[in-house]
Amino acid sequence: MEYNYIKSLHLIFVITWFAGLFYIVRLFVYHIEANDKPSPEKEILIKQYKLMAYRLWYIITWPSAVLASIFAFWMLFFTATGNAWLTQPWMHVKLGFVFLLYLYHLKCHSIFKQLQNDEIKHTSNFMRIWNEGATIILFAVVFLVILKNAVNWIYGVVGIILFSVLIMLGFKFYKRIRKKNNS
Repeated sequence: MEYNYIKSLHLIFVITWFAGLFYIVRLFVYHIEANDKPSPEKEILIKQYKLMAYRLWYIITWPSAVLASIFAFWMLFFTATGNAWLTQPWMHVKLGFVFLLYLYHLKCHSIFKQLQNDEIKHTSNFMRIWNEGATIILFAVVFLVILKNAVNWIYGVVGIILFSVLIMLGFKFYKRIRKKNNS
């Protein structure tokens, strides 16, 4: 019974963590594009995007990441079900993707700090592509958790690569349409 409550809380905070990651990168795109606007529009937009990003990052995304992690560790190390899962190969692969998610989160934090300090080191197109990183990790983790099969993880990796290619093609198509409409 306790396990299901912990699992539910973990899932809720994973969802809000991903929501924060998806939206923060969109704010990065808007912030970078606002930098090319004329004054005073540029200053007004950048000030607003900084405030929105700050609130999202520190009120939703970071707390969600911490709470999702706490409930995950609780499930894995302090419940019988979690202890059993630690012996399963699919869980090892899943934890590898979770490690990548932490790295992705930390890179987003670095980009967040740069933009808060008016340092623009990436293009909006880079950010649009970067935004797909969380999507790929989400797909991988959900399929591993639902299927609980690490033996066929190679098929999953091939599927993720194909999914990534489709995302990139969609991005290029979107970029062409956007360029055509701006002409």
